[in-house]
Amino acid sequence: MNQFTFTPFPNLTTERFALRQLKIEDEDEIFAIRSDDNILKYLDRPKANAIDDARQFINKINDSISKNELIYWAINLKDNSKLIGTICLWKISTQQSNAEVGFELLPDHQGKGVMQGVLPKIIDFGFKTIKLQLIEGEVAANNLKSVILLEKHGFVINRRTKNTVVYSLSNSKEKE
Repeated sequence: MNQFTFTPFPNLTTERFALRQLKIEDEDEIFAIRSDDNILKYLDRPKANAIDDARQFINKINDSISKNELIYWAINLKDNSKLIGTICLWKISTQQSNAEVGFELLPDHQGKGVMQGVLPKIIDFGFKTIKLQLIEGEVAANNLKSVILLEKHGFVINRRTKNTVVYSLSNSKEKE
């Protein structure tokens, strides 16, 4: 896999959305995502208990981006800079040329085609820009919206764990 750098940050756009770097001004929305019980029921992570948890998370993510360990985008509508969700490529392995995709949306924006519009851009970035050979997505088996999203974009079941299903998408075909 080629070496890559996330500096300058790779802002991306789709027809409806802008993907940009997290900023401290996103702390309220990040706190809302990271403390929402309906989102957390599908994830194995501690609940954010204070706005400072969100600030620390934003700083940790941006530090990891500066070290080229992961790439994490804030999602907002093109005409509004307020964060509505996030999407990332993390667990990036330069030796195995793979990464894991992760995504979250504020509840008010779920079911409105946000990830349908954004995920293809991230897949394209992973395969074409950082030359990944495989992108995985690990989801709770009962998270049907995420399962459907991944399957709709060509991900197939790779393996199952006790509570999750790991999907993968291979870059074996030439992407145009």
